[in-house]
Amino acid sequence: MKTTTLLCATLCLTLPMASFAEVPKIQTTGPIIHLADNLDEAEMLGWCIDTEGRELSDTLHAHSCKPVGDDVLFTYDADSGAIGSATYFGLCMSYNAPQNTKNPFGLIVCDQADETQRFVYDDASMEIRLGMDTSQCVTVSPTIDNAGPYQSRDLILAACDSLETRFKQWVIQR
Repeated sequence: MKTTTLLCATLCLTLPMASFAEVPKIQTTGPIIHLADNLDEAEMLGWCIDTEGRELSDTLHAHSCKPVGDDVLFTYDADSGAIGSATYFGLCMSYNAPQNTKNPFGLIVCDQADETQRFVYDDASMEIRLGMDTSQCVTVSPTIDNAGPYQSRDLILAACDSLETRFKQWVIQR
């Protein structure tokens, strides 16, 4: 009886968590920053920070982590707080259009003095927070758009405490 009760208690505690998390099958090689949860990406590729459109763009969004494609390659420097393009040298992610609800993040020339380019990654919570307001997290919109053979979502900022975990946990792959 005790074994059955213990097994039931263990399953009751772990199954609800397992049912929410859907781990993506990342095929991209190189440094990327992607959501820990697949979050309904149709091909199980996951969601990466990406330049909008093909190749270089000054606007960022979240996109299916393409098996091939240099515009999804991003690094994080914990010392400076910069999220930089690994492909387009000298360009960094910036919260430079806060009034734009669909595309507040841009890719601009890196400037360590620019507060809009400073992010804080918390290893324990896996959250990317805005350096100048750490109550705000980098997240994705709930809406999925078609993007050719892939999918995209708006990359946005929202109050960390208002977000479901699966929308705000990021993996930094080096």
